[in-house]
Amino acid sequence: MSDLPLIQADRAVPPPATTTSTGGRGRRLRLLSRTDRVVITLMVLVPLLLVTALVWLPALATVLLSGTDWDGIGPFGEIDWVGLKNYDDVVNIYPPFVPAVQNNLLWLAALFVVATPFGMFLAVLLDKELRGSRFYQTALYLPVVLSLALIGFVWQLIYSRDEGLLNAVLGTDTDWYGDPNVNIWAVLFAAGWRHVGYIMLLYLAGLKGVDPSLREAAAVDGSSEASTFFRVVFPVMRPINIIVLVVTVIESLRAFDLVWVINKGRNGLELISALVTSNVVGEASRIGFGSALATIMLVVSLVFIALYLTTVMREDRR
Repeated sequence: MSDLPLIQADRAVPPPATTTSTGGRGRRLRLLSRTDRVVITLMVLVPLLLVTALVWLPALATVLLSGTDWDGIGPFGEIDWVGLKNYDDVVNIYPPFVPAVQNNLLWLAALFVVATPFGMFLAVLLDKELRGSRFYQTALYLPVVLSLALIGFVWQLIYSRDEGLLNAVLGTDTDWYGDPNVNIWAVLFAAGWRHVGYIMLLYLAGLKGVDPSLREAAAVDGSSEASTFFRVVFPVMRPINIIVLVVTVIESLRAFDLVWVINKGRNGLELISALVTSNVVGEASRIGFGSALATIMLVVSLVFIALYLTTVMREDRR
């Protein structure tokens, strides 16, 4: 008979200790030192305070000032409240407003219909890892890192009536920036040149994240390359498509630098952003009226930003 102790079959085995998520988080927090907690708190509070001070408070002040006729001079206690009068004046008795809206819509259409598809096309080509693709990516993205004001000066060398490259090549003396019949198209071409590189980079990043097995399965089914892109790859990049839509709308609304450098948004280059600047910081100094124009831009922007945030949060829940 063996001297080893017998193990009772019915002996109760204690269950393994379980840790709730709340307890785990509590223990992790207790492991943080006081310095770590201070650093984490500052990392949250400092950006929050900066965004509140530089974005939300000015936006709220703009909405409030849009109901006044303040000229920016004098104490706040002397501000006269006029309600929605500024909005009524903007729509009914302010001649540059309608051309500005038309130019903003034209800007949006040009970026969305021409520049955005062309940027997507370039991204598809560069995704094939062509020879020299790194060089092409850098060259196409370079205009994005330049300010629109600098781009305006660069294209001024091309569009100049007397010494411009374009007139020298075409043998004409067209005033590309001064003629109201053509200056908006010249500016749109320069803005589209910059926008293409931005869209190319966004879609290139999206294409890199597409599962290769989707394309392989489509190829096995006999799908053509174009059909695979539009029926398989493009729908998968829905979050990127929403980002591109939001970016394009915001770019069309905040288009300011280029036209301001050229002629301060006049003579065929009226834009809402230029009207806001000319009213707020111009000779008229109509803070309330300019704030009403800025509020209109803010509302339109928030619609598309809300669409983007809704899409992102829905994707995170999946």
